[in-house]
Amino acid sequence: MASTAFQIIAFVLTFLGLMLLHAATVSNYWKYSTSAKNIITSSWISEGLWRSCVATSFGSVQCKTFSSLLSLETYLQVCRALMIISLISGMCGILLSLLGMKCTQLGSTSENTKIKISITGGVIFILGGLSSMIAVSWYAAQVTTQFFDSLYGGIKYELGTALFVGWAGSLLSILGGIFLTCSGCKEKHRSQKYDYAVAQRTNKSRIYIKKSEKVVPVQDYV
Repeated sequence: MASTAFQIIAFVLTFLGLMLLHAATVSNYWKYSTSAKNIITSSWISEGLWRSCVATSFGSVQCKTFSSLLSLETYLQVCRALMIISLISGMCGILLSLLGMKCTQLGSTSENTKIKISITGGVIFILGGLSSMIAVSWYAAQVTTQFFDSLYGGIKYELGTALFVGWAGSLLSILGGIFLTCSGCKEKHRSQKYDYAVAQRTNKSRIYIKKSEKVVPVQDYV
């Protein structure tokens, strides 16, 4: 019962992490900049992985998708790839964790097979969380480097809300994956211990039966 509850908690954490990572991936607020000379004429510029947006204090918002993939900076292309990998890993991990739960039954799947599936799902979640963590941290490092560089002549941005959402989603995915992997390893150890105990009792029973056998001598009658 405790193991099932542990698996459910791990599944909830990883599911929430996947939702946060999805929200961060499609968000346009990975970085932002504001030019606020006064409240009336203030404007905001924000960028994400896929497009940039300009908003004014009058409520108008205009967004433009990045037209060319090859013209983008290297770190932006890598961050895109890592976030997509984390989302795909999260979806695969969700499927495997559902199949590996003790409270689910699919055909005649053995207990050892479900344990292996659960451990595999946990490892996939950890790898996906690490991928998104690298992407978000690298992007944040680029923003802060440009912001504090006195020789940088472009627009200086600040950290957007999507970065913090991405960090939270990465931590939840890694934490849920660790919980799921530890739960599977614990069940595997318990299963091996139970099999060893059963084997020991079987061997003792066989020895007892052999000892209890009586040999009846054959007597010759003349």
